[in-house]
Amino acid sequence: MNNEKVKILKTEVLSDNWYTLWKITFEFQKHDGAWETQSREAYDRGNGATILLYNPENRTVILTNQFRMPTYVNGNDTGMLIEACAGLLDLDNPEDCIRRETEEETGYKVTDVRKVFEAYMSPGSVTEILHFFVAEYSKDMKIGDGGGLEHDQENIEVLELPFDTALQMIEDGQIRDGKTILLLQYAQIHRLL
Repeated sequence: MNNEKVKILKTEVLSDNWYTLWKITFEFQKHDGAWETQSREAYDRGNGATILLYNPENRTVILTNQFRMPTYVNGNDTGMLIEACAGLLDLDNPEDCIRRETEEETGYKVTDVRKVFEAYMSPGSVTEILHFFVAEYSKDMKIGDGGGLEHDQENIEVLELPFDTALQMIEDGQIRDGKTILLLQYAQIHRLL
């Protein structure tokens, strides 16, 4: 942290239950040179990785469907969300993380993963940076059922969808997850399928 226009005055932990919620009081130098004291909350849940599995021969993608409580309390009637496979890095590097998560969530053991970009998904309140990957898959890479880990209370449905159907699901509001939309549009722009 080397921005000369920011001086952190105080950091308080508001919650350390699931992840960490901080309240940070700081001084910020505005464009006119004046200093202003501000306070913001930042939720630190660690960094993550996400991947789009695609099969160019069959023009299909692998996505997941799972319950997401924050979407439920914000008006998603069922709380179910169709997403690209993803997970927190924990102590892994992004590539190792996404290989592990792919196996756990989808049952596929992918061999050639390619990082395509990284992005902050909710920079106004969450510290997480997300690493985006793509990888081809085929039926012979399927080594398990997927579904996530029981001890993590994951209950993930694995979906194999035609690529055109997945794109249409963005249009009609069935896919509303930001990382998934970005990866599907990346695949469309770069003609992966």
